[in-house]
Amino acid sequence: MIAKELVNTMVPPLKGSDKGYKALRWMEELRLNQLPVLADDQFLGFVDSDDIFDEELLDKKISDIPLIGSNCVVEENQHFYEVVKTASDCDTEMVAVVDSEGKYLGIITISDTFNAFSQSAAVQNPGGVLVMSMPQIDYSLNELSRLIESDNGKIISLNVSEDPKDAMRVIVTLKLNLQDMSRIIATLERFGYNIISVFQEKNTVENSKDRYGLLMKFLDI
Repeated sequence: MIAKELVNTMVPPLKGSDKGYKALRWMEELRLNQLPVLADDQFLGFVDSDDIFDEELLDKKISDIPLIGSNCVVEENQHFYEVVKTASDCDTEMVAVVDSEGKYLGIITISDTFNAFSQSAAVQNPGGVLVMSMPQIDYSLNELSRLIESDNGKIISLNVSEDPKDAMRVIVTLKLNLQDMSRIIATLERFGYNIISVFQEKNTVENSKDRYGLLMKFLDI
């Protein structure tokens, strides 16, 4: 799933000429803490409710209020994993989406990405999650698949990221189709793989907090 498929058209952007009280009223109606600000279809950043309250800027124009997240932007064809990572890096509750020419198309809220992720195979299919740390040179998807399939397992989803503690190592996160992964864990450890975390999942993810936790574990961000 890509960003343009997740654009939320129900969140209106603000203009620099709008007042702080208007922004707060919209935020209250939409149950949001941030709103996007535009100028000539170009995204400028987000205005945050805390900044309006703290600076007592209710009667001030949005152009006079400090904005956040001016770089919290993804292009329309980027995968929704990148949307979540961008929001995490920016520490915002939404991400702006632009086309290839930088024209604003809309926003994606974190809850939108939760809903998208909850419909993906990584959540819908029952199973478990394994997290491993290994030297970059030792990473081989073919070898991992061979070992896992030898114990009747299948890799549903996979994510590889740099180990924040060692640039020469990678963190490999696997979603498998088995809830009982004991045999697979034993096989991987026998072949020298370092398993650092194991997550057993329920068949369904019950709420946004659960979806967020699973998504962060899977993406390792």
